[in-house]
Amino acid sequence: MSRHDVIIIGSGLGGLLCAGILARAGLDVLVLEQGTQPGGCLQTYRRHGLDFDTGFHYVGGLDEGTPMHAVFRHLGLTALPWVRMDKLFDRVTIGGRNFAFAQGYDDFVQTLAADFPQERAALQQYVRLLKQASAHESDLLDPDGAADPSFTERLMETNARQYLQGLFRDPLLIDVLSGTALKMELRRETLPLFTFAHGHSSYLESSWRLKGGASQLADTLVQGIRAQGGEVLCNAQVAALAGHDGRLSLARCADGTCHEAEFFISSLHPATTCALVGQSHLLRPAYRRRMAALENTCGMFTASLVLKPQAVRYFNHNHYVYARPDVWTLPQKDGHVGGVLVSCRVPDDGSPYTRQIDLLTPMTWQQCLPWQDSRVSRRGEDYQALKARLADECIALAGQAVPGLRDCVEQIYTSTPLTYRDYTGTPQGSAYGVRKDCNNPLGTQLSVRTPIPNLLLTGQSLMLHGVHGVTMTALFTCAALLGRERIWEIITS
Repeated sequence: MSRHDVIIIGSGLGGLLCAGILARAGLDVLVLEQGTQPGGCLQTYRRHGLDFDTGFHYVGGLDEGTPMHAVFRHLGLTALPWVRMDKLFDRVTIGGRNFAFAQGYDDFVQTLAADFPQERAALQQYVRLLKQASAHESDLLDPDGAADPSFTERLMETNARQYLQGLFRDPLLIDVLSGTALKMELRRETLPLFTFAHGHSSYLESSWRLKGGASQLADTLVQGIRAQGGEVLCNAQVAALAGHDGRLSLARCADGTCHEAEFFISSLHPATTCALVGQSHLLRPAYRRRMAALENTCGMFTASLVLKPQAVRYFNHNHYVYARPDVWTLPQKDGHVGGVLVSCRVPDDGSPYTRQIDLLTPMTWQQCLPWQDSRVSRRGEDYQALKARLADECIALAGQAVPGLRDCVEQIYTSTPLTYRDYTGTPQGSAYGVRKDCNNPLGTQLSVRTPIPNLLLTGQSLMLHGVHGVTMTALFTCAALLGRERIWEIITS
């Protein structure tokens, strides 16, 4: 039986970031991963000589002077081949009209005000909110800061859709502002302004792609953990967490191997974490019920396209295309594709032409229910027909951004929320973790702490999702062990 300072369950981005930070702080860290490779949604897969990402497409907030840049530099991630995206990094097509998001808050206002001149003052007011939300993240970690916790509470309690309708007069502008938000679930009844604002702010500060697969992030983090004396074990599925006297003491793997530690961090879904603890006295029934009742956000359907050589020139921006106005209706109840994110992969060989484009659209778990208990090889013709139809609809819609796209496609690989569930262990294949609810902010905005004093949580289901959100959450998780002073040193060094 091995013994460590900290055991981290799950090697997604949140788990690996925590492991890297804690290992560099001198703690003996062990990461236990049930899969054959680390990384969670950072994993890549290879087909016919090409690498495909599973869940990573671009990241915001990596400019020097930001907390993200400081953390990534601390962990050796800034040395990776990052590519800054175009000034107009996000394009939105709604009803045949094209709009753009510019990097830089002032340029963002100028660009959209050119299309909506009567909304300039409202756009400036919106930008002030985004700046405040961005600064507030760092203030919460500053041990000498005067962060106002009520600011977060107000944003969590405010309905994003209602806020936009109260601020802007033009409904088309509301759709445009929401149009890049396929990176969150636009549920009009529940989406908090907190989630919506943070989904915009970091990307406006700076937006980046990574040349090569996202697995570079996981590989670099794993190498750094091991260089500091830590370990990352794959094929090590944690079957149970056990303890006594109100604390955890060991993790028991499915093969019977046990590992002891003083502290435990789970990057798994909170309900999955509770299931590992079992029906012991360590967790109160009320906490278990609360975690089990949490709703998950929708998943994603992805069509990864392999293009004919020299058929499509590389474009250094994303394009969001919608079939009709009111982007808040996605995913559509009829199961058809109403909007798609078109993301172009940076050519590995420096060619002006790309060989790969990913098309993403929201997909509900209900669409996957007929096959949820079937193995991949037994899902049958109906499942394949569903994926083929969705891919065809995605390509048709993406053709508005890339004219003639259909004739350029050589091969298509598809994935659904079932794929994410099977390969990353994400409940219901959720793309963004637990659904945050402005009507129940205390019940859905989860703390890194649990009722077990030496069990902490991290990952996208807590505060914020996405690379930026998971990174900031990891800082709060590590601060619970190391103290805010140590984390503040990292992000201000």
